[in-house]
Amino acid sequence: MSEPDALEPLVMSILKELGEDPGRDGLERTPVRYARALRDLTKGYHQDPNVILNGALFDVSYDEMVIVKDIDFYSMCEHHVLPFFGRVHVAYIPNGKVLGLSKIPRLVEMYARRLQVQERMTKQIAETLESLLAPKGVAVVVEAIHLCMMMRGVQQQNSSAVTSSIHGEFETDSKTRSEFMDLIRHRRESFA
Repeated sequence: MSEPDALEPLVMSILKELGEDPGRDGLERTPVRYARALRDLTKGYHQDPNVILNGALFDVSYDEMVIVKDIDFYSMCEHHVLPFFGRVHVAYIPNGKVLGLSKIPRLVEMYARRLQVQERMTKQIAETLESLLAPKGVAVVVEAIHLCMMMRGVQQQNSSAVTSSIHGEFETDSKTRSEFMDLIRHRRESFA
């Protein structure tokens, strides 16, 4: 049997502080389950973008926009440790190198699997791609629903947040930026 996670007694203390009995039937294994879940939800701290993206850079003569959109993500708000989730849309204009398409969702997941604020996560994705690819431009748009806004505080059930990080040609060329925004607006139902 493996060593208990150091989070387990802390979770037990929180349950007691809330007035619960951590030994009762429904909560008996909660400290173990919660510790495991929290470790999984924050595994991005132990991941390196260079390792995730390693070996997926290719020399390609392609200079049109590359977009990976509707990337689902789940993260935890660093202010209340409540979930926020939504979609990420990423585009870049290559400058001699392209990235394997599956690596972009992996990069999104790495940054989402940390205690986060949406604004920082948006910027981290864009800056990592800019640093790695040195593209002609990068654009990242994140749309999310925050449970901290829905369940507590202002309790707004229908609000969402949209953040963007726009660099290079996406920032300097309004036609390029408009093309990106138009392309991410169109939702696909299914390819089947």
